[in-house]
Amino acid sequence: MRLDHVQVSCPPGGEEVARAFYRDALGMTELEKPPLLKARGGCWFRAGTAEVHVGVEQDFQPAKKAHPALAVDDLDALAEKLEKRGCPVTWDNETIPGRRRFHTTDGHGNRVEIL
Repeated sequence: MRLDHVQVSCPPGGEEVARAFYRDALGMTELEKPPLLKARGGCWFRAGTAEVHVGVEQDFQPAKKAHPALAVDDLDALAEKLEKRGCPVTWDNETIPGRRRFHTTDGHGNRVEIL
């Protein structure tokens, strides 16, 4: 078994905000959605084998606890890039021994862990 993708939500019309975070800030590549799903809105992204699907939710509430966790090669460089873009970076290197990580939020307030 392997994880295929994680899905987070955004409000209607929130795709450009999602692109600004997942594509522009994190450097993920936007994927073409299948035609039948394209009509529902949202957008999909991939980097390596990690996929994040952003779906439109009418009664959107940001995920404050549930989150994707993305592993990157240069944690410090990405933290610096996100901070320069105004994204919050909250380090947590104590909770899990031996694991450097931080939490941030996408443009809609969904929690994202970077390790």
